[in-house]
Amino acid sequence: MGDIGRFDNPKQLQKLAGYAIVANDSGKHNGESRISYRGRKRLRYVLYEAAISLIGKNAEFRAIHEYYRTRKENPLKKMQSVVAVACKVLRIFYTILTKGADYDAGKLMGDIRRPQIQAA
Repeated sequence: MGDIGRFDNPKQLQKLAGYAIVANDSGKHNGESRISYRGRKRLRYVLYEAAISLIGKNAEFRAIHEYYRTRKENPLKKMQSVVAVACKVLRIFYTILTKGADYDAGKLMGDIRRPQIQAA
């Protein structure tokens, strides 16, 4: 990946890894969106393996994975959720490395909007 300072935002890293979302459209046909696979295969593989490991071992990432799979609006399939967690891992690594911030599980879980908790 090289020097992390050469990237302006984490979206550029996602594109480098091949996790950029592209539309599968042609003419009047509107297909489902998918990841591009145009990036570096090894980086994508390492991020995928890290996401699988974090989902299995870390309670916060497991909760995020379950949230993505069970939310009412736009629930994701299992593999789509793992890719979303891998992108989140990439964004967390980018923030830690560029800003020198410490890992904070509260900020990680703050991204999830849960209606039942907000109503209470």
